[in-house]
Amino acid sequence: MDTDQYSSWSKIVIVEDEASLADIYKTRLELLGYVCFVAHDGLEALTLIEKERPSLVLLDIMLPKLAGDQILKVIRATDWGKDIKVLIISNLNEVDAPEGIRAQGIEGYAVKANLSNDQLDQLVDRILKPTDQVEDVSLESPSAPVTTS
Repeated sequence: MDTDQYSSWSKIVIVEDEASLADIYKTRLELLGYVCFVAHDGLEALTLIEKERPSLVLLDIMLPKLAGDQILKVIRATDWGKDIKVLIISNLNEVDAPEGIRAQGIEGYAVKANLSNDQLDQLVDRILKPTDQVEDVSLESPSAPVTTS
């Protein structure tokens, strides 16, 4: 992959307290060309998200030091974080998630136990795929292109 193409890919912050799972996500997404950073607790996540200003945050809900829904509230209350795309990936079913989490503007919600590695790749690509990319990278039927502001 040439460096010009690589530099055009998006940054992702992975917020996951289970180190082995975070490593799997990071490895898979970096193979797709994304630039990934990992935070293992809520406070580390806030610092990293503010520093990197990623295109996407993969956010767990149950985290040490500060829960994912609280992280989401904090970043949505800031100028730098109000437009960052967030995909919740949690062990909690969405019905058990903190109330109002979708109202805070998330791209989607996935349950870890139901999520294959390929599905993670597809979800991220659907959210971040450049609109000028012509080939469909998913195995499913293509969805409407995602536009970024």
